[in-house]
Amino acid sequence: MKIKSQKDFCSGLMFIGTGVGFAAGAYNYSMGTAARPGPGYFPLILSVILAVLGLIVLFKSMTVETEDGDPVGSIAWRPLIVVTVAITVFAILLPRLGMFITIPILLLIVSAAGDEFRWVGVLTSAVVLTIFSYLVFIKGLGLTIPLYPSFMATT
Repeated sequence: MKIKSQKDFCSGLMFIGTGVGFAAGAYNYSMGTAARPGPGYFPLILSVILAVLGLIVLFKSMTVETEDGDPVGSIAWRPLIVVTVAITVFAILLPRLGMFITIPILLLIVSAAGDEFRWVGVLTSAVVLTIFSYLVFIKGLGLTIPLYPSFMATT
C-alpha cells in the first residue's frame, strides 16, 4: 500500500507509539475496576484511545489521496526545545515553588516558543489556567499538590 500523506503517516505512527508506550507504563499500576478505578485505569484508557486514533490517522494516510503527497516539512526546533525545557522546569519547580507560582512560570517559558508574544494574553492565560488547575486538581480530584513555596509551608 502506498503512503498518500507523509504527515498523517508520521503522525499516526507517533500517536500509536506514544499510546502503546503509555499503555505499557500504565500496567505497572493497579487497574482497579470500572466502579472503583485504580491509578493505572485512566492512563490506560487514554493511551488506548490515543493508539486507536493513531491507527485511524495511519489508515487515512494510506487511503485519502493528497495533492502533493503532503510531505513532512522541517522540524520546528525552537518550539520543540522550549516546550521540553518548560516541562522540565515545571517538574523541578512544582515541589519547591508550588502550583500558584510554577504554572505562571511555565506559561511564560512556553510563550517564548511562539512568534506572537503578548503580555496581556500570557498573564490572562496564567491566571485562568492556575485557577482552573486549582479547581480541577485540588478541589475536584483532591490531589495533594503543593500550592505555595516549600519555605512558606506550615507543618
